Amino acid sequence: MKIERSDLVGRWDRAAVITAVALALVWSGSTIPQRAYAQEATEASPQPVLTLRDALYQAAIADPALEGTQARIRAAQGGIRQADVRPNPTLGVSIDNVPTIGAGSWLNRSEATVSYQQTLERGGDREARTRLARSEGDLVVAEARVAQMDRMEEVQRAWAEALAAEANVEIARQNYALAQQFEREVRRRVDAARDPLFAGARADSATALAQIELDQAQVAARLARITLAKFWNGRGDFQLPAGAFEDTSSANDVSGEVAEEDLIVFRSRQDIASAQVRVEQAKAVQDVTVSAGVRYTGENDLSLVIGASIPLQRYDRNQGAIDRALAQRNAAQADERALKTEREREIARLQVLLLSRASEARRIEEETLPQAERAVILVREGFARGGFTYNDVMSAQTALLELKARKVAVLQSFHNDRARLDRLTGAHSDVLDQEARP
Repeated sequence: MKIERSDLVGRWDRAAVITAVALALVWSGSTIPQRAYAQEATEASPQPVLTLRDALYQAAIADPALEGTQARIRAAQGGIRQADVRPNPTLGVSIDNVPTIGAGSWLNRSEATVSYQQTLERGGDREARTRLARSEGDLVVAEARVAQMDRMEEVQRAWAEALAAEANVEIARQNYALAQQFEREVRRRVDAARDPLFAGARADSATALAQIELDQAQVAARLARITLAKFWNGRGDFQLPAGAFEDTSSANDVSGEVAEEDLIVFRSRQDIASAQVRVEQAKAVQDVTVSAGVRYTGENDLSLVIGASIPLQRYDRNQGAIDRALAQRNAAQADERALKTEREREIARLQVLLLSRASEARRIEEETLPQAERAVILVREGFARGGFTYNDVMSAQTALLELKARKVAVLQSFHNDRARLDRLTGAHSDVLDQEARP
Protein backbone atom coordinates (compact mmCIF):
# COMPACT_ATOMS: atom_id res chain seq x y z
CA MET A 1 0.00 0.00 0.00
CA LYS A 2 1.47 3.31 -1.09
CA ILE A 3 1.20 6.17 1.40
CA GLU A 4 1.58 9.71 0.13
CA ARG A 5 1.41 11.61 3.43
CA SER A 6 4.47 13.43 4.67
CA ASP A 7 5.58 13.73 8.28
CA LEU A 8 4.53 17.39 8.34
CA VAL A 9 1.00 16.60 7.13
CA GLY A 10 0.77 13.81 9.66
CA ARG A 11 1.69 16.13 12.51
CA TRP A 12 -0.90 18.68 11.41
CA ASP A 13 -3.60 15.99 11.19
CA ARG A 14 -2.70 14.68 14.61
CA ALA A 15 -2.91 18.16 16.09
CA ALA A 16 -6.35 18.70 14.56
CA VAL A 17 -7.68 15.41 15.91
CA ILE A 18 -6.26 16.02 19.38
CA THR A 19 -7.97 19.41 19.37
CA ALA A 20 -11.25 17.69 18.49
CA VAL A 21 -10.75 15.31 21.40
CA ALA A 22 -10.24 18.23 23.74
CA LEU A 23 -13.39 19.93 22.49
CA ALA A 24 -15.36 16.73 22.97
CA LEU A 25 -14.11 16.45 26.54
CA VAL A 26 -15.10 20.03 27.27
CA TRP A 27 -18.50 19.47 25.72
CA SER A 28 -19.18 16.35 27.75
CA GLY A 29 -17.98 18.04 30.91
CA SER A 30 -20.56 20.78 30.52
CA THR A 31 -23.56 18.47 30.28
CA ILE A 32 -26.18 18.11 32.97
CA PRO A 33 -25.21 15.52 35.63
CA GLN A 34 -27.01 12.23 35.14
CA ARG A 35 -29.46 10.73 37.59
CA ALA A 36 -27.46 8.11 39.29
CA TYR A 37 -27.42 4.70 37.72
CA ALA A 38 -24.16 4.27 39.63
CA GLN A 39 -21.94 6.53 41.71
CA GLU A 40 -20.19 9.42 40.01
CA ALA A 41 -16.77 8.50 38.70
CA THR A 42 -13.89 10.42 40.22
CA GLU A 43 -10.20 10.45 39.63
CA ALA A 44 -9.75 8.10 42.56
CA SER A 45 -12.48 5.65 41.58
CA PRO A 46 -13.09 3.77 38.32
CA GLN A 47 -15.85 4.81 35.96
CA PRO A 48 -19.16 3.00 36.50
CA VAL A 49 -20.12 0.22 34.14
CA LEU A 50 -23.26 0.96 32.12
CA THR A 51 -25.23 -2.13 31.18
CA LEU A 52 -27.98 -2.15 28.60
CA ARG A 53 -30.64 -2.41 31.31
CA ASP A 54 -29.14 0.61 33.08
CA ALA A 55 -29.24 2.64 29.86
CA LEU A 56 -32.83 1.63 29.11
CA TYR A 57 -34.02 2.45 32.60
CA GLN A 58 -32.31 5.84 32.72
CA ALA A 59 -33.73 6.74 29.30
CA ALA A 60 -37.22 5.65 30.40
CA ILE A 61 -37.35 7.83 33.52
CA ALA A 62 -35.90 10.82 31.63
CA ASP A 63 -38.18 10.56 28.59
CA PRO A 64 -39.10 14.17 27.64
CA ALA A 65 -42.38 12.95 26.13
CA LEU A 66 -43.75 11.89 29.52
CA GLU A 67 -45.01 15.37 30.33
CA GLY A 68 -46.96 15.56 27.09
CA THR A 69 -48.38 12.10 27.69
CA GLN A 70 -49.60 13.06 31.13
CA ALA A 71 -51.27 16.15 29.66
CA ARG A 72 -53.03 14.05 27.01
CA ILE A 73 -54.23 11.63 29.71
CA ARG A 74 -55.67 14.54 31.71
CA ALA A 75 -57.36 15.77 28.54
CA ALA A 76 -58.89 12.33 28.01
CA GLN A 77 -60.11 12.26 31.61
CA GLY A 78 -61.75 15.63 31.07
CA GLY A 79 -63.41 14.26 27.95
CA ILE A 80 -64.83 11.34 29.94
CA ARG A 81 -66.29 13.66 32.57
CA GLN A 82 -67.80 15.87 29.89
CA ALA A 83 -69.29 12.93 28.00
CA ASP A 84 -71.14 11.81 31.16
CA VAL A 85 -72.95 15.14 31.56
CA ARG A 86 -76.70 15.39 30.92
CA PRO A 87 -78.10 18.04 28.54
CA ASN A 88 -78.81 21.39 30.18
CA PRO A 89 -82.45 22.36 30.77
CA THR A 90 -83.98 25.41 29.11
CA LEU A 91 -85.88 28.16 30.88
CA GLY A 92 -88.25 30.05 28.57
CA VAL A 93 -90.48 33.13 28.86
CA SER A 94 -93.07 34.20 26.30
CA ILE A 95 -95.61 37.07 26.28
CA ASP A 96 -98.67 36.99 24.04
CA ASN A 97 -101.20 39.69 23.05
CA VAL A 98 -98.88 42.58 23.76
CA PRO A 99 -100.89 45.79 23.01
CA THR A 100 -99.57 48.47 20.74
CA ILE A 101 -98.83 52.00 21.88
CA GLY A 102 -101.96 53.74 23.10
CA ALA A 103 -104.08 50.57 23.00
CA GLY A 104 -104.51 50.31 26.74
CA SER A 105 -102.78 48.66 29.68
CA TRP A 106 -100.80 45.58 28.75
CA LEU A 107 -101.34 44.08 32.20
CA ASN A 108 -105.01 43.52 31.49
CA ARG A 109 -104.65 42.17 27.95
CA SER A 110 -101.32 40.31 27.79
CA GLU A 111 -100.61 36.69 28.60
CA ALA A 112 -97.21 35.52 29.91
CA THR A 113 -95.87 32.00 30.07
CA VAL A 114 -92.83 30.80 32.00
CA SER A 115 -91.69 27.29 31.01
CA TYR A 116 -88.99 24.80 31.96
CA GLN A 117 -87.81 22.40 29.21
CA GLN A 118 -85.66 19.31 29.54
CA THR A 119 -84.38 17.01 26.79
CA LEU A 120 -84.58 13.32 27.72
CA GLU A 121 -81.98 11.28 25.91
CA ARG A 122 -83.24 7.99 24.59
CA GLY A 123 -81.26 5.07 23.25
CA GLY A 124 -78.33 5.32 25.70
CA ASP A 125 -76.69 8.46 24.30
CA ARG A 126 -74.83 9.32 27.49
CA GLU A 127 -73.52 5.80 28.06
CA ALA A 128 -72.37 5.61 24.43
CA ARG A 129 -70.58 8.97 24.64
CA THR A 130 -68.85 7.97 27.86
CA ARG A 131 -67.71 4.66 26.42
CA LEU A 132 -66.31 6.46 23.36
CA ALA A 133 -64.41 8.93 25.54
CA ARG A 134 -62.95 6.09 27.63
CA SER A 135 -61.85 4.27 24.48
CA GLU A 136 -60.14 7.41 23.22
CA GLY A 137 -58.33 7.68 26.55
CA ASP A 138 -57.19 4.07 26.25
CA LEU A 139 -55.76 4.84 22.82
CA VAL A 140 -53.75 7.75 24.24
CA VAL A 141 -52.17 5.44 26.82
CA ALA A 142 -51.52 2.68 24.27
CA GLU A 143 -49.87 5.03 21.76
CA ALA A 144 -47.71 6.54 24.50
CA ARG A 145 -46.56 3.05 25.46
CA VAL A 146 -45.61 2.26 21.86
CA ALA A 147 -43.69 5.54 21.63
CA GLN A 148 -41.75 4.59 24.76
CA MET A 149 -40.88 1.22 23.26
CA ASP A 150 -39.65 2.93 20.08
CA ARG A 151 -37.43 5.08 22.29
CA MET A 152 -36.07 1.94 23.95
CA GLU A 153 -35.05 0.65 20.51
CA GLU A 154 -33.19 3.89 19.81
CA VAL A 155 -31.37 3.60 23.13
CA GLN A 156 -30.40 0.01 22.42
CA ARG A 157 -29.06 0.97 19.00
CA ALA A 158 -27.06 3.82 20.53
CA TRP A 159 -25.66 1.39 23.10
CA ALA A 160 -24.63 -0.99 20.30
CA GLU A 161 -23.02 1.88 18.40
CA ALA A 162 -21.00 2.79 21.50
CA LEU A 163 -19.86 -0.84 21.78
CA ALA A 164 -18.81 -0.85 18.12
CA ALA A 165 -16.93 2.42 18.58
CA GLU A 166 -14.99 0.91 21.50
CA ALA A 167 -14.13 -2.10 19.34
CA ASN A 168 -12.85 0.21 16.61
CA VAL A 169 -10.64 1.94 19.17
CA GLU A 170 -9.06 -1.41 20.04
CA ILE A 171 -8.44 -2.16 16.36
CA ALA A 172 -6.86 1.26 15.85
CA ARG A 173 -4.71 0.75 18.94
CA GLN A 174 -3.46 -2.60 17.64
CA ASN A 175 -2.78 -1.05 14.25
CA TYR A 176 -0.77 1.75 15.86
CA ALA A 177 1.27 -0.77 17.87
CA LEU A 178 2.01 -2.75 14.68
CA ALA A 179 3.00 0.43 12.87
CA GLN A 180 5.38 1.44 15.65
CA GLN A 181 6.97 -1.99 15.73
CA PHE A 182 7.34 -2.06 11.95
CA GLU A 183 8.79 1.47 11.98
CA ARG A 184 11.51 0.32 14.38
CA GLU A 185 12.34 -2.62 12.11
CA VAL A 186 12.57 -0.38 9.06
CA ARG A 187 14.78 2.06 10.95
CA ARG A 188 17.18 -0.70 11.80
CA ARG A 189 17.34 -1.74 8.14
CA VAL A 190 17.88 1.86 7.04
CA ASP A 191 20.61 2.37 9.63
CA ALA A 192 22.24 -0.82 8.37
CA ALA A 193 22.03 0.54 4.78
CA ARG A 194 19.85 -2.40 3.77
CA ASP A 195 16.96 -0.10 2.74
CA PRO A 196 16.97 3.42 1.26
CA LEU A 197 16.14 6.50 3.32
CA PHE A 198 12.68 6.92 1.78
CA ALA A 199 11.68 3.59 3.33
CA GLY A 200 12.11 5.10 6.77
CA ALA A 201 10.04 8.14 5.75
CA ARG A 202 7.25 5.88 4.52
CA ALA A 203 7.29 3.97 7.79
CA ASP A 204 7.16 7.24 9.75
CA SER A 205 4.20 8.37 7.65
CA ALA A 206 2.40 5.06 8.22
CA THR A 207 2.91 5.40 11.98
CA ALA A 208 1.62 8.96 11.93
CA LEU A 209 -1.44 7.85 9.96
CA ALA A 210 -2.05 5.02 12.45
CA GLN A 211 -1.87 7.56 15.27
CA ILE A 212 -4.43 9.77 13.51
CA GLU A 213 -6.76 6.83 13.03
CA LEU A 214 -6.40 5.95 16.72
CA ASP A 215 -7.19 9.54 17.73
CA GLN A 216 -10.23 9.60 15.45
CA ALA A 217 -11.46 6.27 16.79
CA GLN A 218 -11.16 7.58 20.36
CA VAL A 219 -13.10 10.70 19.44
CA ALA A 220 -15.80 8.61 17.78
CA ALA A 221 -16.04 6.37 20.87
CA ARG A 222 -16.29 9.38 23.15
CA LEU A 223 -19.01 10.95 21.01
CA ALA A 224 -20.90 7.65 20.90
CA ARG A 225 -20.95 7.49 24.70
CA ILE A 226 -22.04 11.12 24.93
CA THR A 227 -24.80 10.51 22.38
CA LEU A 228 -26.01 7.54 24.42
CA ALA A 229 -25.91 9.52 27.68
CA LYS A 230 -27.93 12.33 26.12
CA PHE A 231 -30.99 10.07 26.31
CA TRP A 232 -31.06 10.85 30.04
CA ASN A 233 -29.14 14.17 30.01
CA GLY A 234 -26.15 12.41 31.48
CA ARG A 235 -22.45 12.44 30.82
CA GLY A 236 -20.32 9.99 28.89
CA ASP A 237 -18.06 9.12 31.82
CA PHE A 238 -18.92 5.44 32.05
CA GLN A 239 -17.53 2.14 30.87
CA LEU A 240 -19.29 -0.43 28.76
CA PRO A 241 -19.44 -4.06 29.88
CA ALA A 242 -16.44 -6.10 28.81
CA GLY A 243 -17.33 -8.80 26.31
CA ALA A 244 -20.80 -7.44 25.63
CA PHE A 245 -19.99 -6.66 22.01
CA GLU A 246 -18.64 -10.14 21.33
CA ASP A 247 -21.56 -11.87 23.04
CA THR A 248 -23.87 -13.37 20.40
CA SER A 249 -25.44 -16.03 22.60
CA SER A 250 -28.84 -14.36 22.35
CA ALA A 251 -29.05 -15.59 18.75
CA ASN A 252 -30.04 -18.99 20.13
CA ASP A 253 -32.93 -17.60 22.18
CA VAL A 254 -36.40 -18.43 20.92
CA SER A 255 -38.18 -15.29 19.78
CA GLY A 256 -41.31 -14.17 21.54
CA GLU A 257 -44.64 -13.26 20.02
CA VAL A 258 -45.54 -9.89 18.56
CA ALA A 259 -45.45 -7.22 21.25
CA GLU A 260 -48.83 -6.95 22.91
CA GLU A 261 -48.44 -3.17 23.12
CA ASP A 262 -48.59 -2.83 19.33
CA LEU A 263 -51.73 -4.94 19.14
CA ILE A 264 -53.38 -3.00 21.96
CA VAL A 265 -53.17 0.15 19.86
CA PHE A 266 -55.24 -1.47 17.12
CA ARG A 267 -57.63 -2.99 19.64
CA SER A 268 -58.11 0.44 21.16
CA ARG A 269 -58.96 1.75 17.70
CA GLN A 270 -61.44 -1.09 17.32
CA ASP A 271 -63.00 -0.13 20.66
CA ILE A 272 -63.26 3.46 19.50
CA ALA A 273 -64.94 2.38 16.28
CA SER A 274 -67.33 0.09 18.17
CA ALA A 275 -68.14 2.88 20.61
CA GLN A 276 -68.71 5.22 17.66
CA VAL A 277 -71.14 2.67 16.20
CA ARG A 278 -73.05 2.72 19.48
CA VAL A 279 -73.05 6.52 19.52
CA GLU A 280 -74.48 6.68 16.00
CA GLN A 281 -77.08 4.06 16.84
CA ALA A 282 -78.09 6.06 19.90
CA LYS A 283 -78.42 9.17 17.74
CA ALA A 284 -80.84 7.28 15.52
CA VAL A 285 -83.22 7.07 18.49
CA GLN A 286 -84.88 10.50 18.70
CA ASP A 287 -84.72 12.36 21.99
CA VAL A 288 -87.87 13.66 23.67
CA THR A 289 -88.13 17.21 24.93
CA VAL A 290 -90.66 17.77 27.73
CA SER A 291 -91.70 21.09 29.15
CA ALA A 292 -93.79 22.41 32.00
CA GLY A 293 -94.73 25.97 32.81
CA VAL A 294 -97.14 28.47 34.22
CA ARG A 295 -99.29 30.86 32.14
CA TYR A 296 -100.59 34.17 33.46
CA THR A 297 -103.61 35.70 31.73
CA GLY A 298 -104.97 39.22 31.83
CA GLU A 299 -107.75 38.22 34.20
CA ASN A 300 -105.14 37.40 36.86
CA ASP A 301 -105.59 33.70 36.24
CA LEU A 302 -102.76 31.17 36.42
CA SER A 303 -102.75 27.95 34.47
CA LEU A 304 -100.36 25.02 34.17
CA VAL A 305 -98.86 24.35 30.75
CA ILE A 306 -97.36 20.93 29.89
CA GLY A 307 -95.88 19.92 26.57
CA ALA A 308 -93.59 17.45 24.80
CA SER A 309 -91.95 17.18 21.39
CA ILE A 310 -90.08 14.56 19.44
CA PRO A 311 -88.53 14.80 15.95
CA LEU A 312 -90.09 12.70 13.23
CA GLN A 313 -87.71 10.26 11.50
CA ARG A 314 -89.08 11.00 8.11
CA TYR A 315 -85.79 11.63 6.31
CA ASP A 316 -82.79 11.26 8.60
CA ARG A 317 -82.38 7.89 10.28
CA ASN A 318 -78.59 8.31 10.73
CA GLN A 319 -78.01 5.10 8.81
CA GLY A 320 -75.09 6.50 6.80
CA ALA A 321 -73.18 7.44 9.97
CA ILE A 322 -73.85 3.97 11.41
CA ASP A 323 -72.55 2.28 8.26
CA ARG A 324 -69.44 4.47 8.31
CA ALA A 325 -68.68 3.58 11.93
CA LEU A 326 -69.17 -0.13 11.19
CA ALA A 327 -66.77 0.11 8.24
CA GLN A 328 -64.17 1.85 10.40
CA ARG A 329 -64.44 -0.93 12.98
CA ASN A 330 -63.94 -3.58 10.29
CA ALA A 331 -60.95 -1.63 8.96
CA ALA A 332 -59.37 -1.52 12.42
CA GLN A 333 -59.78 -5.28 12.76
CA ALA A 334 -58.20 -5.85 9.33
CA ASP A 335 -55.32 -3.51 10.21
CA GLU A 336 -54.59 -5.51 13.36
CA ARG A 337 -54.46 -8.78 11.44
CA ALA A 338 -52.21 -7.23 8.77
CA LEU A 339 -49.82 -5.78 11.37
CA LYS A 340 -49.58 -9.07 13.24
CA THR A 341 -48.83 -10.99 10.04
CA GLU A 342 -46.17 -8.47 8.98
CA ARG A 343 -44.53 -8.43 12.40
CA GLU A 344 -44.47 -12.23 12.62
CA ARG A 345 -42.73 -12.37 9.24
CA GLU A 346 -40.17 -9.77 10.30
CA ILE A 347 -39.52 -11.56 13.60
CA ALA A 348 -38.81 -14.80 11.76
CA ARG A 349 -36.48 -13.00 9.34
CA LEU A 350 -34.55 -11.32 12.14
CA GLN A 351 -34.18 -14.61 13.99
CA VAL A 352 -32.49 -16.13 10.95
CA LEU A 353 -30.31 -13.04 10.48
CA LEU A 354 -29.13 -13.20 14.06
CA LEU A 355 -28.04 -16.81 13.67
CA SER A 356 -26.30 -15.98 10.39
CA ARG A 357 -24.41 -12.97 11.77
CA ALA A 358 -23.43 -14.82 14.92
CA SER A 359 -22.06 -17.67 12.81
CA GLU A 360 -20.12 -15.28 10.57
CA ALA A 361 -18.59 -13.43 13.52
CA ARG A 362 -17.60 -16.71 15.15
CA ARG A 363 -16.00 -18.05 11.97
CA ILE A 364 -14.05 -14.84 11.44
CA GLU A 365 -12.75 -15.04 15.00
CA GLU A 366 -11.93 -18.74 14.98
CA GLU A 367 -10.91 -19.40 11.38
CA THR A 368 -10.02 -16.32 9.34
CA LEU A 369 -8.40 -13.99 11.86
CA PRO A 370 -5.76 -16.51 13.08
CA GLN A 371 -4.69 -17.11 9.48
CA ALA A 372 -4.48 -13.38 8.74
CA GLU A 373 -2.48 -12.75 11.91
CA ARG A 374 -0.12 -15.59 11.07
CA ALA A 375 0.30 -14.17 7.54
CA VAL A 376 1.35 -10.81 9.00
CA ILE A 377 3.90 -12.49 11.25
CA LEU A 378 5.34 -14.55 8.39
CA VAL A 379 5.56 -11.61 6.01
CA ARG A 380 7.23 -9.40 8.59
CA GLU A 381 9.72 -12.14 9.44
CA GLY A 382 10.43 -12.56 5.73
CA PHE A 383 10.83 -8.80 5.37
CA ALA A 384 13.38 -8.81 8.18
CA ARG A 385 15.38 -11.44 6.23
CA GLY A 386 14.97 -9.49 2.96
CA GLY A 387 12.53 -11.94 1.40
CA PHE A 388 9.54 -9.55 1.15
CA THR A 389 9.04 -5.91 0.27
CA TYR A 390 7.55 -3.07 2.24
CA ASN A 391 4.38 -3.25 0.13
CA ASP A 392 4.00 -6.94 0.99
CA VAL A 393 4.04 -6.16 4.69
CA MET A 394 1.57 -3.30 4.33
CA SER A 395 -0.77 -5.45 2.21
CA ALA A 396 -0.79 -8.19 4.85
CA GLN A 397 -1.47 -5.70 7.64
CA THR A 398 -4.21 -4.01 5.61
CA ALA A 399 -5.90 -7.36 5.01
CA LEU A 400 -5.80 -8.07 8.73
CA LEU A 401 -7.30 -4.70 9.61
CA GLU A 402 -10.05 -5.07 7.00
CA LEU A 403 -10.92 -8.47 8.43
CA LYS A 404 -11.16 -7.04 11.96
CA ALA A 405 -13.29 -4.16 10.66
CA ARG A 406 -15.52 -6.71 8.93
CA LYS A 407 -16.02 -8.51 12.20
CA VAL A 408 -16.95 -5.26 13.95
CA ALA A 409 -19.46 -4.45 11.20
CA VAL A 410 -21.03 -7.91 11.48
CA LEU A 411 -21.31 -7.64 15.26
CA GLN A 412 -22.80 -4.16 15.03
CA SER A 413 -25.38 -5.43 12.55
CA PHE A 414 -26.08 -8.29 14.95
CA HIS A 415 -26.78 -5.91 17.82
CA ASN A 416 -28.91 -3.63 15.64
CA ASP A 417 -30.97 -6.62 14.54
CA ARG A 418 -31.20 -7.67 18.18
CA ALA A 419 -32.53 -4.22 19.07
CA ARG A 420 -35.17 -4.44 16.35
CA LEU A 421 -36.20 -7.93 17.40
CA ASP A 422 -36.45 -6.86 21.03
CA ARG A 423 -38.66 -3.98 19.95
CA LEU A 424 -40.98 -6.18 17.89
CA THR A 425 -41.38 -8.71 20.71
CA GLY A 426 -41.54 -6.18 23.56
CA ALA A 427 -38.54 -7.72 25.28
CA HIS A 428 -37.88 -4.59 27.35
CA SER A 429 -41.45 -3.74 28.31
CA ASP A 430 -40.67 -4.74 31.89
CA VAL A 431 -38.25 -1.80 32.06
CA LEU A 432 -41.18 0.52 31.39
CA ASP A 433 -43.25 -1.28 34.03
CA GLN A 434 -40.43 -0.84 36.53
CA GLU A 435 -40.19 2.85 35.63
CA ALA A 436 -43.93 3.31 36.15
CA ARG A 437 -43.86 1.88 39.68
CA PRO A 438 -43.55 4.46 42.48
